[in-house]
Amino acid sequence: MKVEVVPHDLTWRGKFEDESKNVALTLGENVVAIHHIGSTAIPHIYAKPIIDLLVEVENIAKIDDCTLGMQGLGYEVMGEFGIPGRRFFRKNNKTGTRTHHIHTFTARSSEVERHLAFRDYMIAHPEDAQKYSELKRKLAKQYPNDIIGYMDGKDGFIKEMEKKALVWWTLDKSE
Repeated sequence: MKVEVVPHDLTWRGKFEDESKNVALTLGENVVAIHHIGSTAIPHIYAKPIIDLLVEVENIAKIDDCTLGMQGLGYEVMGEFGIPGRRFFRKNNKTGTRTHHIHTFTARSSEVERHLAFRDYMIAHPEDAQKYSELKRKLAKQYPNDIIGYMDGKDGFIKEMEKKALVWWTLDKSE
């Protein structure tokens, strides 16, 4: 998979909103909330132009009953895809370029908290967001055709920021 990071695009928010409406209709009353996560949700940083949606649901097992509906929206059904308790979907456009990821978890789970804390921390701390942006640009140049190398290169930074974000998130919520 080609690794490409691009400057923040103001249309990403609208693309998230459009897709979240379709996903909410397809997944139905089980949906608690849909959040825009990932780098496309963080203003002013470079990102792979893939919209990440985090869907919180009441009952994760009921998502398995929505496979045909998600396929009808153009999604590939990936199951847990390496994270227990998740349902993951990915979508490509007509040319085969990835456009969307959907991460579905039980509402208020630690995975939901981790993703939202990271996003909100990066938005509230633009200096760390810019460090992340620069790292992504460097890695995309270093691994232009190696998504695994790119992802591995970000791993340590993301884990460090997640720890900071969760402490910040907990303190912020208690105030």
